[in-house]
Amino acid sequence: MSIPKTLGIDFGTSNSAAGLAIGDRPWLVEMEPGETTLPTAVFFEERPSRMRIGRSATRALINGDEGRFMRALKSLLGTPLLREERRIYSEKTDFIQIIARFLSEVKTRAETASHQTFTHALSGRPVHFHSSDPDRDAQAEIDLRDCYLAAGFEDVQFLYEPEAAVRSAAPAPGMGLIVDIGGGTSDFTLFEQDPAGATRILASHGLRLGGTDFDRQISIDHVMPLLGRGSQIRNAFGKDTLPAPNRLFNELATWQMIPFLYAADSRRAARELAKYAQDPQRLDRLVSVLEDELGHDLAFAVERGKIRANEPGTDVSRIDLRILERGLAAPLTTAQMQTSLARMVAAIAQSAAETLSKAEVAPARIDRLVMVGGSSLLTSIGEAFQHLCPNAEIESRNAMTAVADGLALSAAGAFA
Repeated sequence: MSIPKTLGIDFGTSNSAAGLAIGDRPWLVEMEPGETTLPTAVFFEERPSRMRIGRSATRALINGDEGRFMRALKSLLGTPLLREERRIYSEKTDFIQIIARFLSEVKTRAETASHQTFTHALSGRPVHFHSSDPDRDAQAEIDLRDCYLAAGFEDVQFLYEPEAAVRSAAPAPGMGLIVDIGGGTSDFTLFEQDPAGATRILASHGLRLGGTDFDRQISIDHVMPLLGRGSQIRNAFGKDTLPAPNRLFNELATWQMIPFLYAADSRRAARELAKYAQDPQRLDRLVSVLEDELGHDLAFAVERGKIRANEPGTDVSRIDLRILERGLAAPLTTAQMQTSLARMVAAIAQSAAETLSKAEVAPARIDRLVMVGGSSLLTSIGEAFQHLCPNAEIESRNAMTAVADGLALSAAGAFA
């Protein structure tokens, strides 16, 4: 029986990649010219009716093309929203089909680049899609399997993302911890290697908390007040006031929820808040964001501000909001960002400590911390893990490709 051609796919919340092994080395597909990573983003054009993906989708948003932009689709796995049918312009679809079309394009580009046909996939997955809900956690893998089958693969196997990263880590004797902080989840794998390079997985663990949650909290704390969050709203039938309800602001700060806010009821609710606001200027900005569909532009501005505030030597930064109003910006110093993220950083470090506890390994025994994923490079994350594992050296040289490399190396044997 011949071994099927299998493609390793890292389907991420923010970015995706695919590859296979050539000899004993990973080869990642060039998904776009000069790029082996592909933003996990789609853009539905209004006319003509077609779906663009990756940087093409992001460019369409930045250029102001007429259409609907979506990102962080992976975060919908396991939720009822994934299978709800909805109309996007002239087309009726659901998010299973949208993700399937994205994965199908990844498959096609890999086949074109490699001159091979891939019938099977080895997909990365977080240790927990939903760490606080076992039923949703199980459903998420079922959902993702259905996406791969709808994309044209005959079968798919799954590998925990931090365990894939172990397979691409440089061999070194001792105890190591993968710290994989992606867009939607944080995952950890404790492993041990002997002097010959043989690797033993000791424990894996994780929680549903990642980079898009960081963006959300920064947006809620520093941007949404400029759009009216916390503003007092007058009672239409009296003189009493109440704070503006948080729902619109919280969903506007959440990547995967932004497209749902452009419905008529959300726009109408924003206009009502502005009508009765004691400070209508701020709520008028919220109305403009929903009317002009600027939610993702706002989210990208927050993401850029986060990155700038994390740059070495940066004491003062800001989130540039000129897209809303000339000269408008939200200050974001490094200290302010660390304060906003402190609770989440502590939760991530606690989950890592639980990983060590599962294997009954003391933190002081960890020799190295292998940082994986863009959010693992935040200064506050590095400081928290150095405090947790004081004797460990931090490695981050393959932070952006470690999972994809490990899946590429493991793909050929997934169905053997």
